[in-house]
Amino acid sequence: MTDENDEGLTYAETGVDIDASEAATAALIGAVGEFEGDYAGLVDIGDRYLALATDGVGTKLLVAEALDDYSTIGIDCIAMNVNDLIATGVTPVAFVDYLAVDAPDDDTSEAVGEGLSAGAERAEIALVGGETAVMPDVIKGLDLAGACAGLATEDELFDGEAQAGDALVGLPSSGIHSNGLTLAREAATLNHEYTDPFPYDDRTVGEVLLEPTRIYREVLEPLHAVETHAAAHVTGGGWTNLSRMGEFRYAIDDPFEAQPVFEFVQEEGDVSDEEMHRTFNMGTGFVAALPDDDADAVVDELDDARVIGSVESGDSVEVRGLEL
Repeated sequence: MTDENDEGLTYAETGVDIDASEAATAALIGAVGEFEGDYAGLVDIGDRYLALATDGVGTKLLVAEALDDYSTIGIDCIAMNVNDLIATGVTPVAFVDYLAVDAPDDDTSEAVGEGLSAGAERAEIALVGGETAVMPDVIKGLDLAGACAGLATEDELFDGEAQAGDALVGLPSSGIHSNGLTLAREAATLNHEYTDPFPYDDRTVGEVLLEPTRIYREVLEPLHAVETHAAAHVTGGGWTNLSRMGEFRYAIDDPFEAQPVFEFVQEEGDVSDEEMHRTFNMGTGFVAALPDDDADAVVDELDDARVIGSVESGDSVEVRGLEL
């Protein structure tokens, strides 16, 4: 790991300022009114809540374009939406996609569709429609986004607020997922091409960056069976996402090991430890806060979950010697 005082690439310097992005989002919310929920919009429809989430794939699309491999980005698109619903306690049920292109191409559309189908199968949802827009004056290449609908009873919804004394149950990520790719791409291509061999296994640099985002559908049943207080999908903002569960000290003493892609990005871009943890999931993709007595039951139900830390009074995220 790099000393946190070393100068190196930052997310803001590569074009994405998280603080500015959050300020712009707050301005949008202020203009259109309040949103229910931190990860999804909720509508009371009587005996249940209808939840909606929308997201895209981001600049991971540029890696797919460079490799001319669009077969997995549909999984990412569904994962980014589904995981946000799951972090609210909502069961995802249906998805619609929006593909914008500068020119129609059957092979590319088919590859995107294959990824969407694979993602829908993993998420156990229905693909109920979509839209393809040809806009050469607006789009260069393509952009892929979508929206996911889900349902939950009031009892199934997580409160959204952790409690001091809670255990933190985490699940590993599958890799870099679909966040921080602007920084990751910049670092990875300083001295390498996407087609170069990845130093840590038999894939190319581009193939490692394209590893699809994990879908955490399997956590819902065990988390619904206990008193889950809140959950976090570790996306943009990295480990600071845990603070979305409330103003506490999140003490992480047993995080999952960061996959080699993170070491590669950090070394190639000379990125500080703090910047890495404020940008990437660093090996942990989903975290839930729940009473300590319930944590073991959830861990027993999930193949690769474990208690990674605890919730305490305070206002920080502490992991690997860092205070975020």
